[in-house]
Amino acid sequence: MNISREFLFLSEPNDKITPVVVFGFLEADKWEEMMKVLVVGGGGREHALAWKLAQSPSVKKLYCAPGNGGMMEIGELVDISAEDLPSLLRFAVKERIDLTVVGPEAPLVEGIVDLFSREGLDIFGPSQEGAQMEGSKSFAKRLMLDEGIPTGAAEIFDDYQRALDYLKTIHPPVVVKADGLAAGKGVTVAQDLETAAAALRACMVEGKFGSAGRRVLIEEFLQGQEVSILTLVDGEEIFPLEPAQDYKRVGDNDTGPNTGGMGSYSPVPVLDQHNYQRAVEEILRPTARALLKRGIHFKGILYAGLILTHQGPKVLEFNVRFGDPETQAVLPRMESDLLGGMLAVQEGRLRELELTWSSHPCVTVVMASGGYPGDYSKGYPISGLEEVALLDEVVVFHAGTTMNSEGKLVTSGGRVLNICAKGKDFVQAREKAYNALGKISFQGAYYRKDIALRVVQKNGG
Repeated sequence: MNISREFLFLSEPNDKITPVVVFGFLEADKWEEMMKVLVVGGGGREHALAWKLAQSPSVKKLYCAPGNGGMMEIGELVDISAEDLPSLLRFAVKERIDLTVVGPEAPLVEGIVDLFSREGLDIFGPSQEGAQMEGSKSFAKRLMLDEGIPTGAAEIFDDYQRALDYLKTIHPPVVVKADGLAAGKGVTVAQDLETAAAALRACMVEGKFGSAGRRVLIEEFLQGQEVSILTLVDGEEIFPLEPAQDYKRVGDNDTGPNTGGMGSYSPVPVLDQHNYQRAVEEILRPTARALLKRGIHFKGILYAGLILTHQGPKVLEFNVRFGDPETQAVLPRMESDLLGGMLAVQEGRLRELELTWSSHPCVTVVMASGGYPGDYSKGYPISGLEEVALLDEVVVFHAGTTMNSEGKLVTSGGRVLNICAKGKDFVQAREKAYNALGKISFQGAYYRKDIALRVVQKNGG
């Protein structure tokens, strides 16, 4: 970063540096050396964000709230839930946090950015209004349909009987989505009307997803490969990151129920330059403008989940934070400073941003607890991580781990570990990832064996 700021600085306690008068010159990189950064969340995505931010020479101190068993190696863990917004605010004020980075969607939808901003604290992410793009699928769908942004046709229902009646008028397959946040599990691709009706009942009658399922969308089923593009956004300015492809179904060959994600890879060979440009010009840029048109200046990450149809890319969903597990495949390929990209958004300098990327692909495989995404047990010791830490171009991001009372690393979630490997091609990256995975064990562990296999089979690496 070589942008200059014109400030005179006075020292305060805890080595805090405060700008008090416009006078003189200080290069931005000297300012940023003094930054304290707080990462909110405790999953694999947050571990990847913390890992990448910790590499920045501009980060003086890194905190993770609540973090996990792997993040304690790179930052100080803070025992505050990601959804305890008042406590997070008190901590940020007390510790004079310079930048807060929010990983999960729930705090964004609940308004953490608005809360911090009112107190004059710098925080990376969209306002509560902007977070509706993920918090309400009906809001995002209406915006897309109103603005002609390519997406599947859909009907929105608040009444269970009307939704059931509508099902009788259409032909499967069809997609049933809970309107609100459901941890990636509120989407059912129904191959028959009985499955669709069961999904409606789970949302609207049984309350499986709580308030998130009171409203549902019944959408057109779109055929094609999916791709994710994480995009830095500041109003009309956008800066797409390298694309990734994730695997939502629990089983090989895309079988079984949806999960939060069982693996990912980056780049995405099936997304050619023509369709990439169409995604940028027909989807990403118009969406940013559509938000501004509605009085919403979106700042942060807008994550477009796209599907490559015969008519071109169309939107399946929008999210308002870094994807999980896409982030774990994208960030190991980023050679630039992630903090610099975030500050470009915060300071209105996104147009000046340049990022460089490794040409080596990255493959990420999720190790999950037996039973996930349903019920699963916790507290099982994890072995083999020390051996994997010695491997070249392999990094393990923790998603559901903690230290028990005996100081041992144990499982604490459904998705436990993300094994990420880079290689000269996809063949080598896959070999490295699965070789590393074979050295790690915990009771009930399972994983998909076909992550990035389609790329190898189609392109030979």
